[in-house]
Amino acid sequence: MASVQAACSNLFHTNHVVDDDLKQRRRSQILLNTFRNEFSAPINRNKERESRVLVLYTGGTIGMMKNDMNAYVPIPDAFEKYIRRIPYMHDEEYVASKLSSKDKSKFLVLPEVADKARVLYHIKEYSTLLDSCNMAMESWIRIALDIQKSYESYDGFVILHGTDTLAYTASALSFMFENLGKTVIVTGSQIPVFESRSDGRDNILGALVLAGNYVIPEVTVFFRNNLFRGNRTMKKSTDAFLAFDSPNMSPIAKIGINIEVDPQLIFRPHTIDKFRVQSTLNPNVGLLRLFPNITSQAVRAFLQPPIEGVVLQTYGAGNVPSNREDLMEELKAATRRGVLIVNCTQCIEGSVSANYETGMVLEQAGVIPGMDMTPEAALTKLSYVLSKTEWDAAVKCEMMQKNLRGELSAEQSHSRKRSMLTNIDSITNEEKAKLESIMLPALINYYVANGNIEELEALKEMGADFSSENSDFRTPLHVACSEGNLQVVEFLLLNGASVHKKDRYDFTPLMDAIRSDHHDVIEVLVKCGAHLSLTQPKNIGEELCRAAAKDKLERLQSYQVAGADLSQTDFNDNTALHIAALHGNKRIVSYLLDMQANKTAKNILGETPADLARRMNHPDVLSLLT
Repeated sequence: MASVQAACSNLFHTNHVVDDDLKQRRRSQILLNTFRNEFSAPINRNKERESRVLVLYTGGTIGMMKNDMNAYVPIPDAFEKYIRRIPYMHDEEYVASKLSSKDKSKFLVLPEVADKARVLYHIKEYSTLLDSCNMAMESWIRIALDIQKSYESYDGFVILHGTDTLAYTASALSFMFENLGKTVIVTGSQIPVFESRSDGRDNILGALVLAGNYVIPEVTVFFRNNLFRGNRTMKKSTDAFLAFDSPNMSPIAKIGINIEVDPQLIFRPHTIDKFRVQSTLNPNVGLLRLFPNITSQAVRAFLQPPIEGVVLQTYGAGNVPSNREDLMEELKAATRRGVLIVNCTQCIEGSVSANYETGMVLEQAGVIPGMDMTPEAALTKLSYVLSKTEWDAAVKCEMMQKNLRGELSAEQSHSRKRSMLTNIDSITNEEKAKLESIMLPALINYYVANGNIEELEALKEMGADFSSENSDFRTPLHVACSEGNLQVVEFLLLNGASVHKKDRYDFTPLMDAIRSDHHDVIEVLVKCGAHLSLTQPKNIGEELCRAAAKDKLERLQSYQVAGADLSQTDFNDNTALHIAALHGNKRIVSYLLDMQANKTAKNILGETPADLARRMNHPDVLSLLT
């Protein structure tokens, strides 16, 4: 950009009184040639990729200090100041040399690690820091709306939270976030970060690395080097660093010397729809735990209005005393009134079933089997389902038994149905798995490029991961969008492909579709939640100006379909309309005006598009602009 800036600077300091036509034409030709050269070169990009993570600091032990009474209390404005002083949490040298003045005060930066991108993170501290015991539905809604507001500006999200109710928050958010496409991680600590033996620093660091480098479109919990599905998580210890566990599901990822992510365990959206937040929840839900000699009067009182949903925690595999007809009558009466009752086991591990007579009687009473849902997941799911006014009672009952966010094991299998190397006996199963991990992505991209959906279906049966990456971090969706095969794009999206993954050059599948001018593909990607980066608008302005300079109408249309502001400026405050006027590209000017482009915008020389058209003697373009 130095050449453009130098040319503009020289023009700016030149006396604008035109001495003669020759001087005017010479100066205009210099400017035109400069722009031609500039817009024929690729945009300069940093060699080091960056990702941006929003950290919501809501409170909890992680940011507390001891007061005069030796009790932990939250300290406002202390957390970020402390983190900035930790060298392995913040690279001040990178900030000073690489970030803009605006970003320097906003972002902290992780030091370089052996991952895909440098992680920039912004900490938003809540004005009222809450102990997790004080968390309520209103807090969940606030967190959800904050993420919704910032969704397109960040690559991932980390929520710092107290541990006592963390599993409830993670479960609730998992249901409130519909069609989630980005990584959301909830974490905290058993000891505050200000203490020398704190587990909090490693928990934050691990969460940031995962949120900034991996697209895991779930609400998860990160603790002690394990990433769990949020709605499968329970707090298991008050004093161990591994405070959380997921008894009915393995961790999605583990951090050791290497980061191991199991793509088969990731629960991905399988719809073509945008991210949205269900911002209302039904508070009329509760937990009722059975115990020997519980009275029917107590059960009746608990089930009275305004209660609308109940998680019934039963014995063993979902059993109740079958000889207690008084209890069964109360449950039947409640289900007849429309109360949704979900049967969950009191055991930490396992699932409810109707294998015993004592379990069958509950289903006969209209109680919904909760399978292997945790009580936290069942309660927050009830609150979510009951808030859906567009669903009738039958649909709500069905949804409580449906696997919405990976919260239960029904309808879900992560085992591969068949292997590519079944008939090869000369290698071990471990060697087969390693070969398949190499061959499957290559085959996927081959069949994607050739539009062979039948073979892609066969690879799906083998457990193919349609979000897998090659050495340039390109996914099958990148390839399909470059090829412009709409049918393949839709197949991939309906099978869990991510629209948010970036390749080595920071391009998403949407950018590949734009660069190839596949408008129908762009429309589907946008419908699925793909969006242009809001963090580098000047780069988009550069691309728009480049298209205008080269008379590429289809490219401008691609950006318009993708939701770009066609009046976005480049680094010299030129809009595409400025450049089109400069080059005399009449059809581009006409299109931009039809798209309501700003014809009064001024560049760094204070010139409007009309001024440039007049300077370059393009009367037909000037007539459109005046």
